[in-house]
Amino acid sequence: MTAAAGATAYAGIPLTHRDHAQSVTFITGHCRPDGDGLDWADLARARQTLAIYMGTMKAADISQRLIAHGREAQTPVAVISRGTRADQQVLTGTLQQLEQLAQQAPLPALLVIGEVVELHHQIAWFGHQPQTDGAARPAVVNLA
Repeated sequence: MTAAAGATAYAGIPLTHRDHAQSVTFITGHCRPDGDGLDWADLARARQTLAIYMGTMKAADISQRLIAHGREAQTPVAVISRGTRADQQVLTGTLQQLEQLAQQAPLPALLVIGEVVELHHQIAWFGHQPQTDGAARPAVVNLA
């Protein structure tokens, strides 16, 4: 299981969904000195999810390139910090806000770009406490 699959599952963000994204692309945010070699026009296509490892330092460049190649500035994004850990944090916003979200996020963090992020508020389960009968249970606090 990739870190992206675990972190997004804990965040309540499916990587694919029939109504939002038929594919997912995993990429690194660290580029080689001679260029990134990425097909930004292909990455900017709608109805796909981008999971970007180690991309917080390049968030401004990533959002600018995607928007320049046709991805909507209002595309939903999430920055998932410390994925699958008890202190996981999820920040959500839009592609045009990605740089600011990445600056706020503790490291390590995963960038998720795509319409599936809209499902976070419906599906998120980790860190939410169910109603209890008063019995003592360990608590997990959602810092988002």
